Amino acid sequence: MTMNKQWIYASKPNAQVSPTNFSLQEAAMPQPKEGEVLVRTTLLSLDPASRAWMIGPTYRPMLNPGEVMAGWGIGEVVVSNARNFEPGDLVSGDYGWQQYAALPARTLTKHDKRHKPEHILGALGITGLTAYFGLLEVGRPRPGETVLVSGAAGAVGTIAGQIAKLMGCRVVGTTSSADKCKWLVSELGFDAAVDYKSGNLHKAIKEACPNGVDVYFDNTGGEVLAAALSRMNVWGRVACCGAISNYDTATPTPGPAGVPGLLVTKRIRMEGFIVSDFYNRKREADTALAKWVTEGKIKAAVDVVEGFDKMPSALAGMFAGQNRGKLMVRV
Repeated sequence: MTMNKQWIYASKPNAQVSPTNFSLQEAAMPQPKEGEVLVRTTLLSLDPASRAWMIGPTYRPMLNPGEVMAGWGIGEVVVSNARNFEPGDLVSGDYGWQQYAALPARTLTKHDKRHKPEHILGALGITGLTAYFGLLEVGRPRPGETVLVSGAAGAVGTIAGQIAKLMGCRVVGTTSSADKCKWLVSELGFDAAVDYKSGNLHKAIKEACPNGVDVYFDNTGGEVLAAALSRMNVWGRVACCGAISNYDTATPTPGPAGVPGLLVTKRIRMEGFIVSDFYNRKREADTALAKWVTEGKIKAAVDVVEGFDKMPSALAGMFAGQNRGKLMVRV
């Protein structure tokens, strides 16, 4: 091939992101420089953070219209101008929404082909690492405690909940439908699940967590965060991973009531984190996650959309709650 198809971030969403915010273009095939490799993308990750990057700077610069849409992916080395990389190697990196990418070798991670690429992009990749460190290092659950996970049917939520079960905790998830609630309990081993759209959220969480909440893994912010804080036990811990409820909207909700009052009276620790904060211990987490997935102790739920042309619609579908587990597109 001599051309490279790319999805361009064309315009900033007024409220909810839609396929009209992107345009498909063809560019010349990138040529790797010294120290770089050319990668053919095979799978691209879709993540809630994609929407946050359009709003303003986060842990990466804000996306600007006209740029290739950002996104993590996995693919195969086609040409290598770098040591330790050869054609055929399976590598992951920040490719963006494009079929081919030429990147510095130092920004890529080489992977063992014994693992499924879908798992490498999900449970064995940034998704799994986020769940691992967010729960174990920030949440610090102890056996017998109650762990509440919001966005529990999503990529990070499914893994965080299963790790909490492995730690001997009672695990409750919140999600967006009764079907997903059943799936969390029957397929992933959660003890209970709450449909946050079904009615009185505070009452539902109280019934699902009769002994209160010791650790809250927050992927959503907003209304669920407010309800969770009201059920936190003394010395509870809140791991702030994301705020998906406020990403894809023109009217984000204000911060929860009771802050800092509840934090003070119940001595709650509320802490945000970025997965890269813990990369000095990445090998430890990689080993543990691979063992759990291989032994079937963690089910790596994936939702694969077929076709590069589906990237924008798949992203919009994620914010509409259409996926279960890690969402990705097979290029």
